Amino acid sequence: MKELRRRIVAWFTGSFGAYLIYVFICFIYKTLRVSIVGQDHYRNLVRTEKGVIGIFWHGRMLMMPFLYPGSNISILISAHRDGEIIANVMKLFGFGLVRGSSKKGGSAALREMLRVLKSGGDLGVTPDGPKGPAESVKPGVAETARMSGKYIIPTTFSAKPCIRATSWDRFMIPLPFSKVVLYAGTPLKYEEGEDMESFRLRIEESLRQANVEADRHLG
Repeated sequence: MKELRRRIVAWFTGSFGAYLIYVFICFIYKTLRVSIVGQDHYRNLVRTEKGVIGIFWHGRMLMMPFLYPGSNISILISAHRDGEIIANVMKLFGFGLVRGSSKKGGSAALREMLRVLKSGGDLGVTPDGPKGPAESVKPGVAETARMSGKYIIPTTFSAKPCIRATSWDRFMIPLPFSKVVLYAGTPLKYEEGEDMESFRLRIEESLRQANVEADRHLG
């Protein structure tokens, strides 16, 4: 089974496999009945070209490319082999990449994220990725926000009906023609002198509340 999984991952990691995933995502999106809530939070910050950090849970990342209204964003993606699949799909959406995680390439990734933000680019981060625990914010995104002074925007999507995978993140996949809400919550940022654990928990709560609001909009 491990060898079969390795071959499947290797196939999807290639350019053709990534292209098929990209086409699948775009096809599904075109069939959906989509409502967008809170996108002005992004627009108001993106148009200043001063950099913003968009965060979303790993299990609710699939539709996030369609919420971002700008053209200059880099996505933090694990340097692990499985991250190559996501990386190649993100490139097809026209997004830049920052490679690394808390366990591999973390220091280099932090420096690159700060460089992107300082240059006026935006960041997309799954703060519970790449392996969980699910819906638990790792300290890295809080530290990046503190050091950069940039706003964080909690984002998510909800779908009804949908499929939830049995993976650690219960990955959400909308069914064709389902109702979908793309949701951006109120921006937040580090307050001078704030305890970092308190800030991390505040970020975590903002994302959990974003899920609640997105689900609520679907009734």
